[in-house]
Amino acid sequence: MRTAFAVLVVLAVVVVFVTNQFLTQRFTETTRNRAEVRSTLYVGNLISELQRASIVPQLLVRDPALISALNSSDYTQSTQRLMSFVEEIDAASLILLDRDGRTVAATDRNRLGEIHRSAPYFVDALRASGTVFNVTELDSGGYQFAYSRKLEDSGSAIGAIVVTVDLATLERSWAGIADAVFVSDSEGRIILSTEPRWRGLTEAEALTRQSAPSAIERAIRVTQDWSALPVDAYLRGEAVMRNETRVPFRGWKMVTFTTYASVRERVNGVLALEIMGFAILLAGIFWLLSRKAASRILFFQRESAELRQLNRQLQRAIAERDKMEKSLEVAEQTLAQSSKLAALGEMSAAVSHELNQPLAAMKTYLAGARLLMNRKRNEEALASFQRIDDLIERMGAITRQLKSYARKGAEQFEPVDARAAVLSALSMMEPQLKARSVNLTRTLPGDPVLILGDRLRLEQVIINLLRNALDATKTSKEPQIDILLAAGDTVRLTVRDNGDGIEDLDALFEPFYTTKQPGDGVGLGLAISSGIVSDFGGRLTARNAADGGAVFEVQLPIWKDREELDAAE
Repeated sequence: MRTAFAVLVVLAVVVVFVTNQFLTQRFTETTRNRAEVRSTLYVGNLISELQRASIVPQLLVRDPALISALNSSDYTQSTQRLMSFVEEIDAASLILLDRDGRTVAATDRNRLGEIHRSAPYFVDALRASGTVFNVTELDSGGYQFAYSRKLEDSGSAIGAIVVTVDLATLERSWAGIADAVFVSDSEGRIILSTEPRWRGLTEAEALTRQSAPSAIERAIRVTQDWSALPVDAYLRGEAVMRNETRVPFRGWKMVTFTTYASVRERVNGVLALEIMGFAILLAGIFWLLSRKAASRILFFQRESAELRQLNRQLQRAIAERDKMEKSLEVAEQTLAQSSKLAALGEMSAAVSHELNQPLAAMKTYLAGARLLMNRKRNEEALASFQRIDDLIERMGAITRQLKSYARKGAEQFEPVDARAAVLSALSMMEPQLKARSVNLTRTLPGDPVLILGDRLRLEQVIINLLRNALDATKTSKEPQIDILLAAGDTVRLTVRDNGDGIEDLDALFEPFYTTKQPGDGVGLGLAISSGIVSDFGGRLTARNAADGGAVFEVQLPIWKDREELDAAE
């Protein structure tokens, strides 16, 4: 019996040690993976906020009301106009500066009259030809993030527009989930942090300010080998894991610190169960040994009763711990579900707009296919199914584009068949064209016409031109739209209608210019389409036809592969 007791003790020690090592490693990896997922989500939210604000100065510098106010020095309506914009674009604030750097209009009326002549965002905006981004340290200890761009009239600078980005909301959301989060710039300076005292410091300085006392740190290091926790740093006396994520913006990076408290609690819960099991076995051995001594039967009976009572207490404690762990898991799942629902809510508007057209077209094709099959015209029905398959492929492309939203850039351009883009756009617009009984004439080449760009954005331009043509022919008795795609030294796409023509060709591509009724459009469609064509290296022009109607023409450089370019040289 003594040998069995010794073997059981050794086995218990080995099992507890191995279980501690295995579960610690497994739960630590799970905690690290969750921290990496949170960091990726934080980075995506940060980039989304910055990109959304970066386009605002480019649009506001073309606003005729702001330009007229700067030229006439009449700013009575400028502040109200900026306030109407800030609610729509959800920026922190908008500031209009004159050529001397004086605040002449602002969403915060308390800032009117401030002088920003030497501010970096004003000086850099006057020197640059595009939008500039600046990070300015505030007297309160935080930082201001601003996009700025100069306003020009007749080639000379007359002022600047400054759009500040509100990143404090992101900081507050980080503080509610992670233990510590900060974002540093390319020089290693902390510019965003859940710890206000860290701003302006380097990571090493910040950890020194929040480090544990030397005695506590030594005690933690002594127990590190037993716990098998891969300690990355010490924060407020606790061992933490460090996770670093690159922010694809000006060399920034995000660092999060997560404590091992949850790992230790989960491991200890399992170890408590194992220890309880071995305790029960030991109690059984003690009970067997008690049978050899009749004189001590009563003593061992009482001791067994006490052990059973202790076991029941341990079971209740373990049950309470298990209940608490389940409650924590439910809370984590609820929090994760809430985050997913918030992300889905932000994406639903964009996704529904992009998917409504394919879904409407699919409904039309399915109805047509049903009629064709009822009439035994199976080959024509198969053609409708092929179109539905193409629309499903397009919807898949839209979802893939959403996944890569944070990595958009010119490096993602690829060879695109302009002819296929035209056919896809016509397929998308077919229900509207049939509903209006439009006489559509299309002239397309027999071979593929390749350009370097993005197919979805090219289809967006074509669909926008077709919609404008449909709107222009509302008053025509016999609406007519002609589409011509030609390839030579360049790719030329022409869309012509027999509407009333264009009244003001000079202001056609300016933002906020529209001939539609209020509520039907804001005048940004052609401005956005012109920007997309410019990104592809081409241009979008418009003119009135000699016999009536409007003509829109897209010119794009034709794409040649490397072998053809070498042969041409």
